[in-house]
Amino acid sequence: MSTTNNATPDGTTRYRARFPDAAKDHFRERQQLWLSSIGIGTYLGDADERMDQAYTDAVIRSVELGANVIDTAANYRFQRSERAIGNALRELIGTRGFARDELIVCTKGGYLPFDGAPPRDVRAYVEETFVKPGIAGFADFAGGSHCMTPSYLQNQLDQSLANMNLECVDVYYIHNPESQLGSVSDEEFYVRLRAAFVQLEENRALGKLKFYGVATWNGFRVPAASAGYHSLARMVSLASEVGGEAHGFRFVQLPFNLAMSEPLTLVNQLVDGQSLTVLEAAELLGITVISSASIFQGRVTRGLPENIRETLGSLSSDAQTAIQFVRSAPGVTTALVGMSNREHVEENLQLARVAPVATEQFMQLFSTT
Repeated sequence: MSTTNNATPDGTTRYRARFPDAAKDHFRERQQLWLSSIGIGTYLGDADERMDQAYTDAVIRSVELGANVIDTAANYRFQRSERAIGNALRELIGTRGFARDELIVCTKGGYLPFDGAPPRDVRAYVEETFVKPGIAGFADFAGGSHCMTPSYLQNQLDQSLANMNLECVDVYYIHNPESQLGSVSDEEFYVRLRAAFVQLEENRALGKLKFYGVATWNGFRVPAASAGYHSLARMVSLASEVGGEAHGFRFVQLPFNLAMSEPLTLVNQLVDGQSLTVLEAAELLGITVISSASIFQGRVTRGLPENIRETLGSLSSDAQTAIQFVRSAPGVTTALVGMSNREHVEENLQLARVAPVATEQFMQLFSTT
């Protein structure tokens, strides 16, 4: 695999060195890469040219200020977020002096993406785009909107690479695989997941992706007996079956924030006979955890209680406090924050120069005494 078309140890070390005033532990070394403790997400916003440009500008600014983790998905804003990132990368690499190997670009496939805007006739769109070309059948779409067959994921990965003008994506997630569990049995789900992993390992060998994983909403946040539950150990075991010990399943993305603390507090995973939280299980299994919804779409950025603000360092805004909570949690590598506004980027990335809260102090937030 070329050292220039994906993030590398040398490239991310070079990126980290650009920020000598960054706080200790703003950059974390995982999977032999240096990841920033804050990353930029690109989920929300109108599907129009104004928002396209806003995201392009926000991605450029975030990279300039110390965030080298960029997250998106094929279906975000009907592929427009990926295309906006492609424009940002062109400028960052072409004129701003950054290199591709400094940046960790992550995307996802699974949901119907549409193309630029919602189609007038969804069924006709699916038929023309996926069914007639033989990429997927109507029956492959769980709930009418989610598919993770090998041929579908291949199509979506190739589309994402084209959208961002990339040869390789650093992390490719299967997007909310728990969406399948409303339509198929647990056993069938893992059969499908294994087939998806085989396809993703083949793409690793081709140099189209470096790592893969799952980006979930409920899968890791519900009790083990619940519908829609994911076993991280079982997923890692599948990846080992198809890719050996050097498999590429190394990342999971899950929501974690002041209102959704289950990854840290809910014991729902079993690893080698040990009952663990998903953050503990990930640590044991060598999986890097990325937090989505770090500010819960703005819902935890106003009116925070004073004791929370004090414990997290009495920062200048509730938004910073909410992000500080996530990046300080033991086991979370990067807190993703949706940012399409340059002012928000500049405010939030002031935290690059603020140390995360020490674990002992952080855990006081969960003390009942």
